[in-house]
Amino acid sequence: MNALLYLLVFFASFLVDVIPFVGPPAWSVMVFLQIKFGLDIWPVLFWGVSGSALGRYVYSWYIKSLADHLVKKEKSEDLNFLGSRLSGKTWQVFLFVLLYTLIPIPTTPLFTATGIARIKPLHIMPPFFIGKFASDALMVGTGHYVATNLSTMTQGLVSWRSIVGTAVGLLIISLFFFIDWKTLLLRKKFKVSFHIWK
Repeated sequence: MNALLYLLVFFASFLVDVIPFVGPPAWSVMVFLQIKFGLDIWPVLFWGVSGSALGRYVYSWYIKSLADHLVKKEKSEDLNFLGSRLSGKTWQVFLFVLLYTLIPIPTTPLFTATGIARIKPLHIMPPFFIGKFASDALMVGTGHYVATNLSTMTQGLVSWRSIVGTAVGLLIISLFFFIDWKTLLLRKKFKVSFHIWK
């Protein structure tokens, strides 16, 4: 029975992280299922973070095709250029993704950017898993406190932190899309273009 419940944790975490918009964080699903069914924290974390990582991997894979239909060819080539430049800097990408997943902001912008830029998933997934496991361990580990303070938890879903986190995520996506990366990296000139949509 427990094996099926951990499988449910895996699929629930996968579903919330495969969607192409900012949805509920995977840790909240893990906390809910862990408390509801009295599951052990460490298996919940392992299966939840694994599901989350697979969801983000699939998301970064299909967002490329979605962007090809929405973004102009010139911008797509610009983002591919950025991806090729970043793919050669493995440790910098590793460190950036690790630090990004340790702070409490949505990872949708990160995987939107890396997916469209076609950065190799093998450069992204290991630091994502490590950072996600550490940050989710903190959240799931406080599940008992959250369960005994449901009103606080409900307020926390639409708190200033979640609003700021979403705003920061949207700002990151906007900067990523509107900066002319070829001009910045090759000519060292900062240029912004808002005409990127087909």
